[in-house]
Amino acid sequence: MTIYLHPADSARKPGNLNDPPPDAEELAERDLNPPCVLVFNASDPSGAGGLGADALAMASVGAHMLPVVTGAYARDTAEIFDHFAFEEEAIAEQARAILEDVEVQLIKVGFVGTPEALSTIAETASDYPEVPLVAYMPNLSWWDENLIEGYLDAFRELLLPQATVLVGNHSTLWRWLLPDWSGERPPGARDIAKAAGEFGVPYTLVTGMVLPDQFIDNVLASPQSVLASEKYERLEAVFAGAGDTLSAALAALLASGTDLVAATTEALAYMDRCLDAGFRPGMGHVLPDRLFWAEPEDDEDDDEDPDATPDFALPPHDTRH
Repeated sequence: MTIYLHPADSARKPGNLNDPPPDAEELAERDLNPPCVLVFNASDPSGAGGLGADALAMASVGAHMLPVVTGAYARDTAEIFDHFAFEEEAIAEQARAILEDVEVQLIKVGFVGTPEALSTIAETASDYPEVPLVAYMPNLSWWDENLIEGYLDAFRELLLPQATVLVGNHSTLWRWLLPDWSGERPPGARDIAKAAGEFGVPYTLVTGMVLPDQFIDNVLASPQSVLASEKYERLEAVFAGAGDTLSAALAALLASGTDLVAATTEALAYMDRCLDAGFRPGMGHVLPDRLFWAEPEDDEDDDEDPDATPDFALPPHDTRH
């Protein structure tokens, strides 16, 4: 990993993630509850992405998710067939109810389905300017072309001005933010960060940048400089849900008070482990195992005493339910 630090600005945007860590007295005063992250995302029956992915990833790194359902996918592990959006009033009421009860440390926005939903979320987030916002832009190539343009325009105009970190795949962000790019080489992470910065985004995490020798680079950048880069060896399998996993882990780590560069590095490492332990529950793509850390180590079974007396405190069952 290579990390580059940029000079601190005299004036920080609300929710700046490079603030110095709190002192011991401030830490002692904090509640011992896990940090709470308000998440706007769709329900995904495959578990590849959406709120299910957010919940597992955030819990794995120690945050409590407050899920606001914005719609539902019709999909399997191979492809997305359709998306059914909630009315914006239903989204607003969900968010309003929980925000009146729980203090949130961060807001995360995934795919929410309509420009109207984006407007509702942007209005909600504007009431909490001190709360950082992580915005994730997935690949929308599965969707109706007539709907994509309006959604991207609304996301760019309404949500990016409030986003603290934008997360997305290199090709997705390139085609969205730099559609007229005419350079001889593909745009770099800083080029994309500069384009996002024109709409007010201070930090952009660009993933999936292809490197020679079967490596993939992931770069955190601001419009002024590259902050960190982390490369991993490309895995042969085709995955679904990697971006949701990364953005959720990053959001949870930032909510816990981890500084931006460290949170990015840790979230990328977590995603890599999830992909390395990936599984195929159906006939489609491989899904990240977001609970890889809960699996027993390979050598644990080897430590068992083969002569130990079995425990028959409960009667054996021939079938499991």
